[in-house]
Amino acid sequence: MVKDWSLILFFITSVSVLYVAYLLRAPFLRRYFKLTPTVKTPAHLQRDGMDFEPAKKTYLLSQHFSAIAAAGPIAGPILGAMYFGWFPAWVWIIVGSIFIGGIHDLAVLVASIRHRALSMAKLAQQHMNRRSFLLVLFFVWFTLVYLIVVFADITAGAFVQQSGDPAMPAPGPAVVTSSVLYIGLAMVMGLAIRFAGISTDKARLIFLPLVVFVIVIGPSIPFDITRLHAFARPQLIWDYLLLGYCFMSSIMPVWLLLQPRGDLGGYFLYLIMLTGIAGGIIGGVTGTLDIQAPAFTGFSFLTSSLSDAGKTIPPLFPILFITIACGACSGFHSIVAAGTTSKQLDEEPDAVPVAYGGMLMEAVIACISLAAFMIIANPQRTPDADYAMGVAMFINRATLGHVPIHLALQFGLLCFATFVFDSLDSATRMARYIFMELTGWTGTAGRVVATLLTLLVPAGMMSLPPVVMDGKPAPSWKVFWNIFGTSNQLLAALSLLIVSIWLFREGKRIWLTALPAVFMLVMTFWSLGLMSFDYFSRLAAGTALALHHVQFLVVLSLIVVAVWICVEAVRFFLSNRPAAPAAA
Repeated sequence: MVKDWSLILFFITSVSVLYVAYLLRAPFLRRYFKLTPTVKTPAHLQRDGMDFEPAKKTYLLSQHFSAIAAAGPIAGPILGAMYFGWFPAWVWIIVGSIFIGGIHDLAVLVASIRHRALSMAKLAQQHMNRRSFLLVLFFVWFTLVYLIVVFADITAGAFVQQSGDPAMPAPGPAVVTSSVLYIGLAMVMGLAIRFAGISTDKARLIFLPLVVFVIVIGPSIPFDITRLHAFARPQLIWDYLLLGYCFMSSIMPVWLLLQPRGDLGGYFLYLIMLTGIAGGIIGGVTGTLDIQAPAFTGFSFLTSSLSDAGKTIPPLFPILFITIACGACSGFHSIVAAGTTSKQLDEEPDAVPVAYGGMLMEAVIACISLAAFMIIANPQRTPDADYAMGVAMFINRATLGHVPIHLALQFGLLCFATFVFDSLDSATRMARYIFMELTGWTGTAGRVVATLLTLLVPAGMMSLPPVVMDGKPAPSWKVFWNIFGTSNQLLAALSLLIVSIWLFREGKRIWLTALPAVFMLVMTFWSLGLMSFDYFSRLAAGTALALHHVQFLVVLSLIVVAVWICVEAVRFFLSNRPAAPAAA
């Protein structure tokens, strides 16, 4: 007997709206950008087997999907539901992905392939000036470096996680084993496709079951390095080992690791989508799952407020739109689209399913993450733990109880680590691209030196001692985590602004990208303003610490850079006219 229709309606409505949105908007977007299959893309024109390598759309979609869907569509929706309730988070995910995030990803990808797969910084140089190029370039490069620090440290933390039950294997070392074998399988798959003539479809049939196998055997052969604590903290050891992996993966040919790993990771995500949706519907039909979390916790416009439970709720505007990035709109996607994806797009029309379709699928992942939190009666208040438990419950219901909760929980934890892992090496490769664009370095030596110099900064940040936040030790990167959320959305706004300038010069109507750019600029400047107000309030009360001074300097730097780029854009619009009129 059905206990509660609300969970069933949540899944059916989410998937239906996103699917219909793709069917309705995909033909219009192909016409608007004039995507032509006969035009050769940079993947063919500049093919080198290292970074430029054409990939069929199904192969590229799974890779692009796994690169953009890291921890963001998991952590963001769960945090948003904690703050504001699941309904506001859900509305932003659906509306944002259709009208802002999907347009952002597609427009950036098309702009990049029309400019020899160059980055947004190079587009700013071509259509604005060199000052804009340098500002955007450093902004993007430091964003990527920060992402490498965060993703590596989160993954390292997952690798050292211990079990509270002596009878159960430690989940961290088990995830290590599965992750290492997963990377090894991806490389073998790449070699098989390249040299053994195996088609990608046959390769998937062989290697996807092997991925499931390594997940199952992970707990049986855990790889634990906690005994090395006499030399350094185990998490710090993993930080350095992961940076070593980042270096190797960045200089490898894309066909050897990036493409097959992305393909396997993408299908991993497809499996999560199917089991999540099926488990949620079956759980709703059987009455074994229902929504536990509140739909709405409260609302404030300018300042924080208290909920009925006595919890502090930040202002919904703009914090909701900063907290939930991946799954609705994320600046990181512009780096992926113009970084790795634009160098592998086989045909121009493939951009719509890869970029716009990939964004809408990420919205589905965000909805599943949101639902995972919604069904937990006593959430742990940490996104990874809540997500893993919710997914474990979905898998258990989807398999009619044949997969026990403890095994499904292991799968959920590995999913979280794998999603972050998939974006880690992509972020390193893209940071290397940016560094090489700045210096003009080419060839093997250029790739090696650019990667080494990029990874020196994360290595230095990871070596810093923990800081004290709210009376507890925390890694240094957490000091700037809230600021990073804003800077990520600011990057999305600036990318939309740069693309709008390009479209303007092409003689096209720019409302499609300009309106989302204005919205994201308002939200990010609003957020930076709130951070500044908080700093001055602490300063007036005499409670500002050295940490707060550093945070404010970073906020001030972001404001200066963003305002500068916006001023350059306004000057361009005032002094230029379209090259030639063209229909949308």
